[in-house]
Amino acid sequence: MSILITRPNPAGQALVQRLNNAGKQAFLAPLIKIAAGRELPLLKTKLDELRPSDCLFLLSKNAVSYANWQLNQLQQSWPDTLFYYGIGSSTAKEFQSLSGLTISYPEYGETSEDLLTLPELNQVAKKRVLLLRGNGGRDLLAATLRQRGAIVDECECYQRLFIDYSPETFSAQWQNAQIETLVVTSGEMLQQLFDLVTEPKKAWLLHCRLIVVSKRLATIAETLGWKNITVADSANNDALFRALI
Repeated sequence: MSILITRPNPAGQALVQRLNNAGKQAFLAPLIKIAAGRELPLLKTKLDELRPSDCLFLLSKNAVSYANWQLNQLQQSWPDTLFYYGIGSSTAKEFQSLSGLTISYPEYGETSEDLLTLPELNQVAKKRVLLLRGNGGRDLLAATLRQRGAIVDECECYQRLFIDYSPETFSAQWQNAQIETLVVTSGEMLQQLFDLVTEPKKAWLLHCRLIVVSKRLATIAETLGWKNITVADSANNDALFRALI
């Protein structure tokens, strides 16, 4: 069974190496690359607008990494007067390791829906909320917090940039490599992968087993035509590795 990992680096390469070390044949074709966000220089200003006991949400490890880098450049520390929330355990642990501060996160899952189940997030009326995120993506978290009465601001700390592959070359390369399993970790990448594979190769693509990281992604995959879909326990490499062995 040959596996194609499409998540960006460095997580993509780390997962490929781990699978190869375990005796699996895995390849890497990241569909996006990560760069600094257009609003990253505004981070300190947005943080300064928050009051004690306001809320700051970290929506990926990339958001943590780029925001922490920006604060380091300014010789600033993370404020210790805020309530911090992570989209999942891997993001939260990354933040804890860099800041030494306490952060809340859902026990299971790494989606907006999982995060919104935290009881304290039902009591955010009139609180200022800052979301550290990437470009694009979903608006569910921001919209729901606004419905609950929060004053929501966002900061694009990183951006996802699509990698420009040749559709003909991409399709032929990975079909010739006898790829039977695909790992896709976002809806944007799933649609990109579907669009990237040329029509004569679509049958091969949709016949592959697909590993995704949420039920929402599984539903999208079903509408595109996949039948053999596995939902990993979480979006981190540990959960994806377990789903693949």
